[in-house]
Amino acid sequence: MKILKTVLLLACFSLTIIACKNEPKTIAQPEVPFTKEGELTLYKGTTDTIIAKLDIEIAETPFEIETGLMYRESMKKNQGMLFVFNEIRERNFYMKNTRFPLDLIFLDHNKRIVSFQENAQPLDEASLPSKALAQFVLEINAGLAEEWLLEVGDKMDYFVYKIVE
Repeated sequence: MKILKTVLLLACFSLTIIACKNEPKTIAQPEVPFTKEGELTLYKGTTDTIIAKLDIEIAETPFEIETGLMYRESMKKNQGMLFVFNEIRERNFYMKNTRFPLDLIFLDHNKRIVSFQENAQPLDEASLPSKALAQFVLEINAGLAEEWLLEVGDKMDYFVYKIVE
């Protein structure tokens, strides 16, 4: 009787493992909404004329920087994400789990554009290097850097909303 119980328990256990193994292992990731945390203005480096104004999200914690615009389906034309780093150095980004194309604008500690990675393709894990020292990275919808005629030497300024409780 004891052997029969053991055999039945092992059979049930085996069936449970086999049944679980065949189930799909997909995890639904909810859409991440845009949260306006500040405003950013891009200026021509030679004339100080305004090129564009954007509502921005700020990425400055390790989690925010690692996640960026992942798991989002789109972003409005007047929106962007600004990555703020504590130090200036060469940067490398990629498009893992980013579902729409982007232009990456790399800026130095003086908030001047030092390089671009235009039309970065969704879900591509290839490295997108700054090729110059950068302290800030601005992600905008693909094609806007060209549309706005951005150039190395153009600059930005931004402010972050401070919530006082």
